Order: sequence, then C-alpha cells, then structure tokens
Amino acid sequence: MSPSHILTSHKMGSLNGTDCRPVGSYPPSGIDVLIVGTGLAGLTASIECKRKGHNVRIIERHDDINTAGDMYFMGHSATKFFRHWPELSKEYELISMNNAWIETFKHVGERMITPLKVSERLRQDGMDPNTPPGAFQMRPLIYRMYLNEVQRQGIQIQFGQRVVDYYEDQERQKAGVVTDKGERFEADVVIAADGVGSKSQKLVGGQVRAMSAGRAMWRAAFPIHHLDKNPKLKEFLKMGGPNNDEPIVRTWLGPGMYAMVLIRQETCVWIMNHDITGSEEESWTHTVESDDVLNNIDKGLGPLTWDPRIKELVKLIPSKTIVNFELFWRNPQPTWASPGARVVLIGDAAHSFLPASGNGATQAIEDAVSLASCLQIGGKQNVPEAVSTHVRLRFIRCSCAQKMGFTNAELLQHTDWEKVKFNPKLAQPKLPRWIWKHDPEKYAYENYEKMAETIRKGIPFDKVDTVPPNYPPGYKYEPWNIDDMQKDVDNSTVNMGSGDWD
Repeated sequence: MSPSHILTSHKMGSLNGTDCRPVGSYPPSGIDVLIVGTGLAGLTASIECKRKGHNVRIIERHDDINTAGDMYFMGHSATKFFRHWPELSKEYELISMNNAWIETFKHVGERMITPLKVSERLRQDGMDPNTPPGAFQMRPLIYRMYLNEVQRQGIQIQFGQRVVDYYEDQERQKAGVVTDKGERFEADVVIAADGVGSKSQKLVGGQVRAMSAGRAMWRAAFPIHHLDKNPKLKEFLKMGGPNNDEPIVRTWLGPGMYAMVLIRQETCVWIMNHDITGSEEESWTHTVESDDVLNNIDKGLGPLTWDPRIKELVKLIPSKTIVNFELFWRNPQPTWASPGARVVLIGDAAHSFLPASGNGATQAIEDAVSLASCLQIGGKQNVPEAVSTHVRLRFIRCSCAQKMGFTNAELLQHTDWEKVKFNPKLAQPKLPRWIWKHDPEKYAYENYEKMAETIRKGIPFDKVDTVPPNYPPGYKYEPWNIDDMQKDVDNSTVNMGSGDWD
C-alpha cells in the first residue's frame, strides 16, 4: 500500500480536532519500534506508536522509572492528543491545575502584580480563558499518569539496559543498540529518547558540545506540612482563590535571577535561577543543603538582597531535597536522523531547551506524536522516508522554540518594571500562538505528502515553500549558535530573525 493511499484512507477521521480515535482505530502497521528512554518523549512515543498500530518495546538504563521531581510547563499543543486516550485524559483532568492563580513580586519582596486567576490573565491578553496555552504540572503526577497508560496497554519495558552504542544496517533495513552487557536489541526503527547525552548522536551527526551557561537552578518539591514550622510564612504562602483552596504560582523577578513558588494541595515547589556556586551538577539526583543556598543567594546583589520570606522558605526545605542543577547551552543538533533514517532522535536528545523557554516538555511530546503519525502514514516499506519527513516537519519549529528561551530569560532576569506597570505581560515568558495552537498530529496528516515530495525532489529543507509554517509566520530559517546568541544577550539585543514571533 502506498503512503498516499494510507494517508487518504485515514485522513478524514484524523484531521478532525474533536474526534477520538483510541487504540484499535488503526490497522497493524507491522513496524517494529524500539524506544530508548522513559522520559516524556519516550513514554509518549510508546503509547502513540501503539495507538497507530506499531509494535513497541522500550528499554531503560535505570532499574525503574524516575517519578521524582517538581514541575514543568506542558503546552496545549502537547496535550491535544489526550483526546484519543479517555482514561489518561480523565487522570490528567484530576491532577491538573486549571484553576491556578498567579502573582508577581520584585526580588526584594515588593508585590508588583496582585493575585489574578490565570484564566483572567488570558482574558486580559485577548486570549480564550477556556483554552489556556498550557499549564504547570507536577512531574511525579504526570509520570504516574503515563505509567498507568503504558501498563494498561501492556507495553513492555526492559529495565537495567544501559545503551553504549547505536547502529543501523541499511541492507537489512534494521537498526539497533548495544548495551553495556553486550546485548543487542533491533527494530525497523529505533527512537533515541534518552536525553542530551544520547549515544545515538555519534551515529546521527556528532555529539553537540556542552557549554556552561554560568547559571544553575535550585529546585525542590516537598510536602506542604513543613510550612507549619513557620506560621507567618505559611499564612503568606497560603493557596489562592476566595476560599484559599486553589493552586497559586508566585514569581520573584530580580537582576539576573528569578524564583518561583508553587503552592498546591499537599505540595510546595520552589525553583530559583542563579549564578553558579561551585556545588552544581547537570544531574537531577545531585542535592545540596539549605546552608549552601543561603550562603550564596545574595551574592552580587549589593544592598538589594532577596526577599527574607524566600530565605525563610529555604530553611524549611527537608534535607537531601534541593537539587542544584547546572545549566548547559548546546548548539542546535544539526541532524536528528542516522544516514539511513532508521535511528531518530526526539526530545532532549534532539533539542535541549533553556528552562526559561517553557518548551522542553511540550516539544518532546510533540515530537513523539508527530513521529508516530508519520510512521503510520508512510508504512513499513517507507520507514526512512517517514522518519525524514517527520524531521522536516519538526526541525525549524524546534529551532525557533529553542531561540525563544533567550528572549524569555531576558524578560525574567532583566525585567523593566516601569514598562510592566503598564503591560504586565512583560513580566511573564512569551508563549505565542504559533506554539500553543499547533496540533502535531493534524499537521502531520495534512502535510506529510507535501513534505515527503520535497525530499524526493531533493529540495533543501530550508527552501521548502509548499508546506505551511508551524513556526513564526514569515520566518526564514537561519542557522544560529550559542556564541552569537550570548553576544546578543550580553548587549540586551536578542535578534530572533524575520517573521511574527508574537
């Protein structure tokens, strides 16, 4: 069956944004998919590949899935596919913070924007309050939600499989991995969803060098009962809403630094961006104690030090809870697929994001949805074309989303409070329509054939003009690197390039 026939036969039901096409809606594709890694990208790819009729296996280097952590932002474009998963969607609604509030302070403690429901902020910005561009979610709850669906689908996860090498055999039309125990796992396509240090990058196009950003993040999530030790602080950090029972995010914006505190039922999350102190590592298991934070929090600020309430909060955080995660910059990964397009990178392995971008989780999920769809459209006889088409549908969009991290970092770390008085949007990260209104599944079905044709004709990816952009309208792709972006940041003149980025 040709790709165009498959596309036509499944097109009508898949393009309707309100339909639900659960597991069983698509015939078996016969495509064997091996997924490496159980992050958001890998878990999403597993259930979406299952739904699209592919045969799925997952391998994970750890002995279990890490469900620890605090929070991240999940954009609307990433959660649209939940409509196909009734049980998962139900769980998501139960754990979501759709009724959240937000307020903003200067780093010294002066309140600049009074508490406002997130939906009301959207209304003030001319957006639909019933369709938020996304929401902060608790990482442990999201992972448990995903794991429940993986288990319901009977998807096999083999733990303790540390991958040390990737390979592909174009003659046999297979790809695979080798583990540290010498075991080999093969499939028609291997999805590398194993993060920024993925061993697949050597096969795909070279390891992108990590460069220290000179910045790090203190992060902690802990039970809210620890606030009982400081009643005055507990009163200040109470939940939002008329009955003080709704989640609230409080942000503190300072010179070169910012902090956030999320208060929700049973949990407090504290995050703070800061200059490196010497005790940080690029690891989610590396922790420091409160004293390390308190000894460094005010360095370089002069007399205008941090809000004492932040320091009081830090004192209450339990031992071995504060992660000090070093931030590294990486130039865009130049290629995402192996020479024979049987190995493909998704998520952080393909594109790492600054935390300020608010896009890492979103784009990882979008990747998985897009790839599963392209493989279903292309079919077993066209796996390389399907992978290459997916990469073209995603590459420029993710490059633009990565660049937005620099603009958002400027907004958060060098806030112009005089302008904020008249326009509160300047005290919050940008999340433009081209990001949150996108539907990666619909986009794949509508544009697969047009994009695949550009590959067949040998048209360079940055010269394609037959496929509507899923990035800023009017933008013309330009390669960029961290050094040039940092010069712009240092001069407070971040140049995003052509197009409408708002």
